[in-house]
Formats: sequence, C-alpha cells, structure tokens
Amino acid sequence: MVGEEGAFVLGWDEVLTEEELSMTLKVLCMSEEEFKEYKEQDGWEDDSEDEENSTLSNEALSRLKTPCKKLLYDSVLLTLESYGADLKAEQDLLNNKEAYEKLSRREQQALHVRYGQKRILHQLLELVQ
Repeated sequence: MVGEEGAFVLGWDEVLTEEELSMTLKVLCMSEEEFKEYKEQDGWEDDSEDEENSTLSNEALSRLKTPCKKLLYDSVLLTLESYGADLKAEQDLLNNKEAYEKLSRREQQALHVRYGQKRILHQLLELVQ
C-alpha cells in the first residue's frame, strides 16, 4: 500500500501520495471484522468515484475520523523523533549567520531540506490534533 519508497509524500497544501495514504489509513483503522471482509473481497469494490472526490488536502486531513488522526499524529511524532535535532534547533542554526557559514555548502542544503521537512510535519501535527 505504501509503495516502493515505504513513505508518504506530503506537501504544504496536500498529501502528494494521497491514494496510498488514504488506503493505508482505511486498512489500519478497520476493525478485525472489517479487515476480514476486506481480505475476503480482495480489497474494496471499485471506489474510484469516491477516491476522485476525496483529495487529501490539509482541510480534508483535519476532518479525518479520530482513529485516523491519532494514527497520523503518532506516526508524525515517530518520524520527528528520528531526526537528530528538533525544529527549533534547526531554526536557530539557520538564524545564526556565523554558525551557518561554518557549514559546508552540502551541510547548508541538507539543513534547509531537514528544516522544510520538519515544518511540514509540524503543520500536519496541528492539522490532526
């Protein structure tokens, strides 16, 4: 369900791998009985019409059912824990011109990427709280 990458791709305004995330949330939030039925039917019948109308925008994420929101929230927390430093530490380093300039060009670029990723994850935390 997650795909070859093993991760979901989030943007500022929506989930870019919305089909995979939507399917994963549906399956992981099923009751045992619902999951058995799902397996017996080899998935759902053609839900393509529903899927087309359910873009996982930031607004839609904030309206998810509580179990799905909790699952996403906990997953984001685990992802954030996997980083070496928190968002504030990255922001402080970006704002400290002297320390920032001591970084190699590659380290500066990595810092910007990590900072952007963490900001998106923190935004998602707020949406699903």
